[in-house]
Amino acid sequence: MTTEMRVRRSPWTRANQVKPVPIQFQIVMFAIVAAVLLFMLYNVLGKKVGRQPQEDARLPQAVVVGGQTPAPATPGMDAATAAAVAGLKARDPAFDPARFIEGARQAYETIVRGYASGDREALRPLLTPSVMTSFEAGIAAREARGEREQAEFLHPPRADLELATVRDDRAVAKVRFLAEMRSTVTPAEGEVSTEERRTAELWTFERALGAADPNWALARVEPASA
Repeated sequence: MTTEMRVRRSPWTRANQVKPVPIQFQIVMFAIVAAVLLFMLYNVLGKKVGRQPQEDARLPQAVVVGGQTPAPATPGMDAATAAAVAGLKARDPAFDPARFIEGARQAYETIVRGYASGDREALRPLLTPSVMTSFEAGIAAREARGEREQAEFLHPPRADLELATVRDDRAVAKVRFLAEMRSTVTPAEGEVSTEERRTAELWTFERALGAADPNWALARVEPASA
């Protein structure tokens, strides 16, 4: 007697059998995925990068004075100062606001340190005769007391051009300086004192137009708001 054994598959087994996906369907799916990737890539590469031509129109434009068009205004300079600079450049084409400000900052540090240390030789070429006379009086008074002073900047001072104009035959430029410094005073007798302070001052520089010496000299110092 032959016994025929049959294996019955449960409904769960039949339900989990995976039928092969037709090749046509796979091709369609790959095409859809490729299209989505290309669309995403286009969105990234299609974005504008850097400054566009229409944005250039919003940059500071040149200030026209007396029918002449000078160089574009320096970033951060207001319209009134830019117009004044243009007027000065009309009389002195070599005037460069950015280069002047850098030179003024260096002169400021040299003068402050020179006055503190009493270095008359370093101060003389940077000051007008009247300012040199005033500075010499302060240095002499400190020397009479037997004091020595040293000044150092805690951070590079900030310099902003406030005015640039021509008066008669002289170029005049006013710079606003903000600085943090440390002053150390050594008296003839007693203890050394150290003071840290913030200063805000307006320095006026002058230079004769057409002179062989292109250097500016400090003509006035006055307090300014911080």
